[in-house]
Amino acid sequence: MIGGGQGAFIGAVHRIAARIDNEYDLVCGAFSSDAEKSKASGLALGLHESRVYSSYQELIEKESQLPQQERVQVISIVTPNHVHFEPTKLALQNGFHVVLDKPMTFSLAEAKELQTIQQASGKRFCLTHTYTGYPMVKEARQIVQSGKLGKIRKVYVEYPQGWLSTFLEGSDNKQASWRTDPTKSGAAGAMGDIGTHAFNLAEYVSALQVTQLCADINIVVEGRQLDDDGAVLLKFNNGASGVLIATQVAAGEENNVKVRVYGEHGGLEWQQSDANTLQVKWLDKPMEIWRTGGGYTSSYATHNTRTPAGHPEGYLEAFANLYRNFALAVKADIAGEQPKAECLDYPGMEEGVRGMAFIENVIASGRSEQKWTTFNI
Repeated sequence: MIGGGQGAFIGAVHRIAARIDNEYDLVCGAFSSDAEKSKASGLALGLHESRVYSSYQELIEKESQLPQQERVQVISIVTPNHVHFEPTKLALQNGFHVVLDKPMTFSLAEAKELQTIQQASGKRFCLTHTYTGYPMVKEARQIVQSGKLGKIRKVYVEYPQGWLSTFLEGSDNKQASWRTDPTKSGAAGAMGDIGTHAFNLAEYVSALQVTQLCADINIVVEGRQLDDDGAVLLKFNNGASGVLIATQVAAGEENNVKVRVYGEHGGLEWQQSDANTLQVKWLDKPMEIWRTGGGYTSSYATHNTRTPAGHPEGYLEAFANLYRNFALAVKADIAGEQPKAECLDYPGMEEGVRGMAFIENVIASGRSEQKWTTFNI
């Protein structure tokens, strides 16, 4: 692991997710840019001091020198956005598979360069867009792809948060400070942090791609440097239209990301607050409630379900599904086998590049008087 040391939030989530299915062991790390903090973090996690490094450069250099059977195989990178590109580049170039927290890079240019590097490396890459890991989100995509809803016409996705309703970055809050700092977060605030999740979810469930957008981007809290609120009109490659909302100033809201997709014959709805439920709606018959663990779900939902119906599987399990599928794909490669299609169903480089394109196109549209912007990559 690179990043995720003491005081970090997402690093612990990654470690829990990686361990749920016993597909990974934490064997080394560079947990902070502060060498002493990295050492303290690694020792607290039970690592031998010889495998705790003072920088990501040292980690990659020294692990590369170890015998194949001893060195790390997958490197998980959980740093702030501005420290995504270089460690990922070095890891791939030195023969390591990579799991990276989203958004993929600091800029679209970096993302496209990283895509070229990954393709040349032959190594696998996973981007942790968590919400596509839920069983019923995977089921939603399978329903859409089956054609049961007919041609998709409308897509609505929203991600409301309220935690940045005040100038929290002014109170030395670490999570708020880097996310609202353009030198660390990049061109976007809310649209980069949670808007990319909503965008990824909309494209994943609808099985479509955005071709045009029109954005209204706002800075609501006085003194903030990056957007904390916004809405985006979307047009998709089949002619469908949609709306994306991402805000961090909806006071009282937590993380109830929600997606709705409507076709000619029906629609579906999923939200994180009731993650085990998928509502399937029909033009000419009553709404159906589909549940995680039901015997009627697809192989994709079943593959990503661990417990019998009625036992909630949540955020950590969805996160773990990405790690597990990635591990199974890597193990199949090692065995010289073709990974099962269900194991290849994790976000990768293409989703990362499109996410960065979303950020840059949204910000450009938000600043433009013309508004409607062709979705350029």
